[in-house]
Amino acid sequence: MRTRTCAQAVLALGGAALVLGSLVHTNVAAATPPSKPSYPDSLALTPPLGWNSYDSFGGAVNESQFRDNARYFADHLAPYGWKYVVVDYYWYFAESGVEHGSSNEDKIPTSMDDYGRLLPDPQRFPSAAGGAGFKPLADYVHSLGLKFGIHIMRGIPRQAVERNLPIYGASAHGAHARDVADLKNACPWSKAMYGVDVTSPAHGAAGKAYYDSIARLYAGWGVDFIKADDMSRGNKPPLEDYHGPEVEALRKAMNKTGRPMVLSLSPGATPLDAAASVSKWSQMWRISDDMWDNWKEVDAQFARAREWARYSGPNHWPDADMLPLGLLRVTGFDEPQRQSRLTHDEQVTLMTLWSIFRSPLMMGGDLRSLDPWTASLLENPEVLAVDQKSSDNHQIFARGSEIAWEADAQGGAKYVALFNTGESDKEVAVTWQELGLSGKYNLRDLWQKQDLRVFEGHVAKSLSPHGAALFELTPAQ
Repeated sequence: MRTRTCAQAVLALGGAALVLGSLVHTNVAAATPPSKPSYPDSLALTPPLGWNSYDSFGGAVNESQFRDNARYFADHLAPYGWKYVVVDYYWYFAESGVEHGSSNEDKIPTSMDDYGRLLPDPQRFPSAAGGAGFKPLADYVHSLGLKFGIHIMRGIPRQAVERNLPIYGASAHGAHARDVADLKNACPWSKAMYGVDVTSPAHGAAGKAYYDSIARLYAGWGVDFIKADDMSRGNKPPLEDYHGPEVEALRKAMNKTGRPMVLSLSPGATPLDAAASVSKWSQMWRISDDMWDNWKEVDAQFARAREWARYSGPNHWPDADMLPLGLLRVTGFDEPQRQSRLTHDEQVTLMTLWSIFRSPLMMGGDLRSLDPWTASLLENPEVLAVDQKSSDNHQIFARGSEIAWEADAQGGAKYVALFNTGESDKEVAVTWQELGLSGKYNLRDLWQKQDLRVFEGHVAKSLSPHGAALFELTPAQ
């Protein structure tokens, strides 16, 4: 077993103890049993499991589609530990299916209140009529025993700036939208929002008040999960595109509400140099840009997962992106709907890597039309246990197209994942020496749910191109 580095220990403390920027006192009598982590330290003790509407509906999901997917989720996935259902972006546009990058995003009619806070459009979400917001939909989700999430864009709506609406809660500053908007800090791929100034002596306090106001609104709706977009990508040193001050302002605003809300940052690639910041202020963050259903993008996640694995831990999880499985692009995209283009072997590889890496798992396909084979990927409790309960997850080796990962399982067992990323059949093997083991071990195939023969010295598996296997090894008696 490999020991945790000092850097990992510091990051684990940062995720567990520093979210509120306060100190945790440890001078408790030795006889006192350790207490459970308190909010917000316990927001995501394990990687979040959920469904997000984006891969199916882009910016076009409506209330009926969302409710239907939530109902399926509650009936079929929740029994396996899946918890969150999330409305993705552009839920405030009156026009359904607005694509980001459109030339007129800042001109399309937008639902918002008198303080520049976006509201769900009542044409697409009828229960939001009369200013009810997402509360009726959140209440429905909660009635199913689930958690409700929404997508937001970083910043303040451009239409609020054009109208120069007042900032809720900033009356002491006399602040309006034009005061807090950072016109030079806009999203590069969406014209919906401007950034918010949360740092300057003149307007920083009012900018923070704006984030306080939207967090308070979302908490009042009953939101449990916020996916904050245009936050964590950093393509130019030194982190010119990583919006650390706004990440911190949003997280602190969420904390002030008193409502437990998970913060997910998007898109990637989040810069490794920001690991300490994202671990402190968010519960999950993207390690790549949007990943779709093609092998090249799945294959690219191996290198990213290897680099980010050491930063995984309770309350802070690197996110390898959604699972583009099942029926995709049903509406909201300028192309026909399709079944996932990943082969069955590639889908098993995706689920195996995400699980041994302990990525959050967010299903993206339309659940209403889920086929039995795809459902079996999501309803395998033994594979999900790797994602939810393993520890010390890391890559053992990458020898060309042969890749192996390991993790510790509960009770002294070990998980081993083998991958063939090449274009021909190949046997992939890992030795006991590489695993730090000796003696004989029982082998269980977690995908097949089968106990195999006793192995000694090594474990090997012949894999198809782009294929994977996932095993649990337990000491033989």
